[in-house]
Amino acid sequence: MLDLPSPTPADEVAHGTSQPVAPYFDAVLAYGLRGPGRFHVPGHKGGPGADPALRHALGERAFALDVPQDIHGIDIGASPTPYEQAEALAAEAHGARRTFFLTNGATQGNHALTLALAPLGAQVVCQRNSHASIVDGLVLSGGVPTFVQPEVDDALGMAHGVTADALRDVLAATPDARAAFVVSPTYYGMCADISALAQVAHEAGVPLVVDQSWGPHFGFHPDLPASALALGADAVLTSTHKIAGSLTQSAMLHVNHSDRVDVAQLARALRLVRSTSPSSLLMASLDAARRQLAVHGEALLHETLAAVHRTRAKLATTPGIVVMGPELVGRPGVADWDPLRIVLDVRGTGRSGYEVAEALRGAYDGNVELATAATLVLVVGLAESAVALERVAGDLDETVKRIARGGDEPGPLVRPPAAPPAHTVVPPRDAFLGETEPVAIEAAIGRVSGESIAGYPPGIPALLPGERVTAEVVAYLQEILTGGARLHGASDPTLATMHVLRDVR
Repeated sequence: MLDLPSPTPADEVAHGTSQPVAPYFDAVLAYGLRGPGRFHVPGHKGGPGADPALRHALGERAFALDVPQDIHGIDIGASPTPYEQAEALAAEAHGARRTFFLTNGATQGNHALTLALAPLGAQVVCQRNSHASIVDGLVLSGGVPTFVQPEVDDALGMAHGVTADALRDVLAATPDARAAFVVSPTYYGMCADISALAQVAHEAGVPLVVDQSWGPHFGFHPDLPASALALGADAVLTSTHKIAGSLTQSAMLHVNHSDRVDVAQLARALRLVRSTSPSSLLMASLDAARRQLAVHGEALLHETLAAVHRTRAKLATTPGIVVMGPELVGRPGVADWDPLRIVLDVRGTGRSGYEVAEALRGAYDGNVELATAATLVLVVGLAESAVALERVAGDLDETVKRIARGGDEPGPLVRPPAAPPAHTVVPPRDAFLGETEPVAIEAAIGRVSGESIAGYPPGIPALLPGERVTAEVVAYLQEILTGGARLHGASDPTLATMHVLRDVR
């Protein structure tokens, strides 16, 4: 990733260009296919040096377009270079002051944001069910979190957003906080009241950072939620690859026109967590995805949303399934919802979401994004095939009718454990880098964790480095592990043992 020499406003860099062009993609394409002398990395030299089977599988053009940074006419040369123009066009499309292309997903953006806004010893407020990369970023930066709890639907075990009142209370109790980090939308597509959260954060004198990884398409169709940038957030992450058509591992970081986030400092932090060999394929895919979203996004989404509504109507007729969505809006922590997430409550089938997902995969090779004890989540893309949606609705209907256990009452769900500040014994950085020892899981209760453990998906930590291990959190992790989840970050994926701090009791 290259940075502009100075934080140049997007409209100045993009002047003379327009959204239907893709300057970086076009420059890479021109260089890759014109047959240049490649006396530089990568060693496959545009394809000839690659394994023949790999070359055949990926295609000759993928290797031809795999070029390094610092190529004249792509990312160096007269300013604005094609790379600078591409990021500026992305900023213009998303309504940002400055946009950065990310080649290590939104994870890279979270790491950079924590380094820039939560330096060593600095206090920040973080939503407790933030993605694990926020905590990893605090390990890198040395920032000290105070957590604000999201609203939780006990019946479904589903975490929603943070309310403005909850954020206000935690910020009031953390007067030295330098930033507030929240998540919207959630994995389930439920959106927090970002306008209210931004007002609360700004009244407290701190920037609001929104992990909008699951909403890269927000703001590009009138029937979708507005972008967090438009609602007042100061910095926003969007995982373009999740829904909006770029390659896996590509994302964007947007900074608003306010002065609450220092763009130069953020660019400096990004240099620490980027590769010096960023993938031209990932960045070109971001440029092209931005063009498609900005130029054709509304039309594509119009067709997709129509197909989604038909799919939801079909699934609503399947015995034992309840299709979730707009009826949740208005509950605490839910101000809006994303129709491109099809959320199914499967408790009425007498089976868990894990069991329904496994049966669907076994019979029809249908793979869902998320299964929990109570739910399934299907993620719909920007231009999802109407045929594919119709098919999965039929496949799910047949699957449920085949495996349902009539009359069975679903068992009680284990609520994701809360983590009050009192359970945080030492800062995440000190705990992660401290001297640890493995102990049996039963012996870990009451000790201080040296690990960050999250049920995956969705990758939300249930236990963080520096928190005291409780019987509640151990029971929760054991239950979701038995139910079919895997434990991200655990040194022992079976949870027979856990690493705890050696000298902290």
